Amino acid sequence: MKRKSLVPLHDHSHEGIARRIADAKTPSHLKDFIYGGIDGAVTTLAIVAGVQGAGFSPKVIIALGAANIVADGFSMAAGNYAGTRAESEEVARLRAVEADHIARAPEGEREELRQILAAKGLSGEPLEQAVDAISSRETAWIDMMLVDEYGVSPVAPAPIRAALATFGAFLVAGLVPLLPFVFGLANAFTVSWVMTFIVFVAIGAIRGLWSLRSSWWTAAETLLIGGTAAAIAFAVGTLFHP
Repeated sequence: MKRKSLVPLHDHSHEGIARRIADAKTPSHLKDFIYGGIDGAVTTLAIVAGVQGAGFSPKVIIALGAANIVADGFSMAAGNYAGTRAESEEVARLRAVEADHIARAPEGEREELRQILAAKGLSGEPLEQAVDAISSRETAWIDMMLVDEYGVSPVAPAPIRAALATFGAFLVAGLVPLLPFVFGLANAFTVSWVMTFIVFVAIGAIRGLWSLRSSWWTAAETLLIGGTAAAIAFAVGTLFHP
């Protein structure tokens, strides 16, 4: 598999670097969009395929599909909110723990900082200067301890925005398989598959923008995942065909 060419795109002016560092403190919701979009398209198409396979009318497909979009979309958003909230609370807890340790055992925490920086290649006078500089700013000190002692990002996630991103992506992608039935198109089932597969390809291509793999590869992978889920649902549905 051929990797992408990693062409430098960063602005290395003083202002560009400052802006990029500031942006890094804002949590990304790419995972939430991708997660919600794929699941919305997969589950709705799976319902369409299963109900169609069982031989029910388009009205039943629309009703069950709409119920899935609202109920399952909300369930996913709520679950993502709870999980992201737990991550945020964990970051806050670890910050409080480190602040307490710094207050009660500052020299012990400075030694931890010293060993972390030594592992990064510092030694001698530069090491001691770095320890003094970082330990003089408690927020920076705690940020480094979170990353190097606990392996946790100091950027706390945003639970509400994560939930909204998941639900919005689920809603948009989940509507696609239903549209041919809502508008009463001829060969609605076939059109639904084609439209949903286009959504899978689009989501996979978007994933590829943040991957070392090509967009073609991530699009094909997403298409395979979604198509397999829908094919299984259709096969199960045919077992109940009257």
